[in-house]
Amino acid sequence: MFSLLVGLVIGFGLPLQTAINSRLRRIVRSPLVSSMISFSVGTLFLVAILILSRQGLLISEATIAHQPWWIWIGGILGVVYLTGNIVLFPHLGAAQTVIMPVVGQLSMSMLIDNFGWFDSQRHPLTVIRVIGGIVVLLGVLLVVFTNSARSELKIQKSHASADERRPRNSTSALPWQIAGVVTGMLSAAQTAINGHLGTVLASPEKAAFISFLVGTVALWIIVAAYEHGIHVKPAFSRKNPWWVWIGGVIGSLFVLGNAYMVPKIGTGLTVVVVLFGMISGGLVVDSFGWLGARRISVRPVQLLGVLALICGVILIKLF
Repeated sequence: MFSLLVGLVIGFGLPLQTAINSRLRRIVRSPLVSSMISFSVGTLFLVAILILSRQGLLISEATIAHQPWWIWIGGILGVVYLTGNIVLFPHLGAAQTVIMPVVGQLSMSMLIDNFGWFDSQRHPLTVIRVIGGIVVLLGVLLVVFTNSARSELKIQKSHASADERRPRNSTSALPWQIAGVVTGMLSAAQTAINGHLGTVLASPEKAAFISFLVGTVALWIIVAAYEHGIHVKPAFSRKNPWWVWIGGVIGSLFVLGNAYMVPKIGTGLTVVVVLFGMISGGLVVDSFGWLGARRISVRPVQLLGVLALICGVILIKLF
């Protein structure tokens, strides 16, 4: 039950992180730079946790030599997932950019559990668990499409040109939809990898630190190449609210929570519980307009979607 609570809390924090990083993105005028700053802050926060808990930052040569190569790439997969969402958005719109990765996350997490990939604990795939995954996906559809599709339609009507208002060609969108599913699958793989890394190192804190460190280094390289330099000066303006800096802290706690949960309850249930927390947190942020987010009223059909999520979690957990 404690693991489930951890999943709900870290999932609830993700929409807060999104709102914070969205504000930071407007300040630095670059999604990649805002992600780089967020990852860097998260890495420093995890360094502080390791120092305060008297855990070393280094890893023994024996551990590096005897572990498979994939155990160290969780941070890279996190960056791919993050960057993928940025790339997918203009091609798929808001709703599908959420839905397609969720399909990938649910599918991959179930496969990981069933086959024990990435040295994960096996949880055989049953008919009831599959139904639970479908119910969860239905809940996500009810919550996301209610607001995202309508918001996207309003934006298209008010800003798009006549050509841009034409319906998307379903054939041309297919490669991007597949890419969205793949990024979701990579996200689930990252969750499993970081969970196993935490077991190997006997420290979910150190596993989260390594994941964030690898992701941070990758983002610094990407930003230096893609942005033709690293421009972070606007982020240090005194006019900015203090909370624009804590997105990385929330993100690091998210990765830490996943590394703690996976060995205890499996990748599939971890992904689903975190997803439930994320959807619930998103509705709260939208309803109250926290952290500068646009205020959006919650509709009854979205509450029905949350109920479907709860039912899906129960089916996956009990069966």
